[in-house]
Amino acid sequence: MRYAFRLAELLGHTPDRRKRPGTIKSIVEHTGLDRHQVASLLKNEAKYIPLDALSRLCDYLIDHGYATADQLPGALFAVNAENFWELLARRSDIEIVVGVRQNDGDSPENATVVASDSVLFGELLNGVSTLGGAAKHKSSSEGEDGKTTELPMPDRLQQTLVWSPGQVTLEEARERATEVFDGFVEAQNDRGIVCIGSVKSNPVVELLFSDAFGCTPFVTEDDVDDVSARSCPFFLRYRDSDPKPGAASAGMRLSKNEDAPEPGFYYEKDDGTWAYAGGKSNDAALVFYIYREALGRLDMVLSGFSGRATRLLAKTLAIRGEEFWPPVYEHGGMQVGAYLVQYENTDASPSRDDLIFNPGGAADIMPLSRRALERRLSKR
Repeated sequence: MRYAFRLAELLGHTPDRRKRPGTIKSIVEHTGLDRHQVASLLKNEAKYIPLDALSRLCDYLIDHGYATADQLPGALFAVNAENFWELLARRSDIEIVVGVRQNDGDSPENATVVASDSVLFGELLNGVSTLGGAAKHKSSSEGEDGKTTELPMPDRLQQTLVWSPGQVTLEEARERATEVFDGFVEAQNDRGIVCIGSVKSNPVVELLFSDAFGCTPFVTEDDVDDVSARSCPFFLRYRDSDPKPGAASAGMRLSKNEDAPEPGFYYEKDDGTWAYAGGKSNDAALVFYIYREALGRLDMVLSGFSGRATRLLAKTLAIRGEEFWPPVYEHGGMQVGAYLVQYENTDASPSRDDLIFNPGGAADIMPLSRRALERRLSKR
C-alpha cells in the first residue's frame, strides 16, 4: 500500500508560482520547520517525516482552521491507487465533461450529445463503479481492528456540458469551457475531471493540455520554426472538413517547415522525431491523465479521433483498462499516463448495428515516450 501526503490539498496550495499566497512562509514562521523541508512536504516529495515535524504541522492546521484535532494526523494521508480504475474511484468528486451540439433552431431542446460520446460516458461510469469489473473479486474485508474496509467509490459523480466549437461563437464556447475548468482547478477537495472527446468537440480538452504543458490555450503552434518547439508531445491533425478551432494541441501542420499529411494523431518519439499513429487504414484514440498527488487532483482526457474510435475506446477501457497503468512518467508527486490506441479498420462500410452493438476491434495500446513527456514537464 502506498500513501500520499496531502498537506497541499488541505491548504489549497497550488504549484503555480503566480497563485501562491505565502503558504511556505506562513508554515515556517508558525512551526519553525526548515523552508526546504516544508516545500518538499507540499510537493509530496519527502521520503520521511519526523514525528516532531508532523506534530508541528498538525498544530498549524488546527490553529489556522484547516482541520480539527480529531481529523489529524489521518487527514494528512491518503492511499494511492494501484490501477487505472482505482485512480478514478478514489477521487471524492468526479466531473465528466462532454461537448454538446445544437441542432436546428435556437431552443436548448434541440441540443444533443453525439452517440459515440454517450457510449464512452456510459463505460466510464461502469468502470468507476465496478473498478473495471474487478470489484466482484474484491469483497469488503474486515481488518484487525474489526472495521470493515470498503471499496473505493466517489462521493459524487457529475456530468457537465460545454459547447462544441462551431455550435455557438468561439468566444461563447471558450468562455463556458474556461468557467468549467477554472471551477475545477480552484476547488480544494480531492477531485477528478474527465474530458470526453477531442478539442474538435470539447474545448476543455485544450485548457487541460495547456495547463499540463504550460502553453497558451486556443493559440495555434502550427507556425513554430521546428516541431521540437511544440508544447505538447502529441498533436491532433484536423481533417480538411473539420471545424478548426485554434489550439496548441491540434492544427494542420507539425511546424512551419514540417507537414502533417494525414488527419489523425501524431506523437513525439524518444529521439525527438515525430511519427503518425497508424497508416491510412487505421483509426486512433488518446488516453491522457495527470495526477497531482499532493493536491488530490486528477485531470484526464479520453479522446477518439473519429466517432468509431471513440466507441472502440469504450470497449478497450472495459476489457483492457489495466493496460493504461502504471503511469508512463512519475516525478515530484506527479503521475502522468499518455497512450495512443490504434485500431484496425475493416473494409466493410459502417452500419447502424456498429453503433448499437459496438462489436469492438483489434487494439494496439502504445505508451507514449517517457522522454518526450519529461522534456516538456521538467520545464514546468
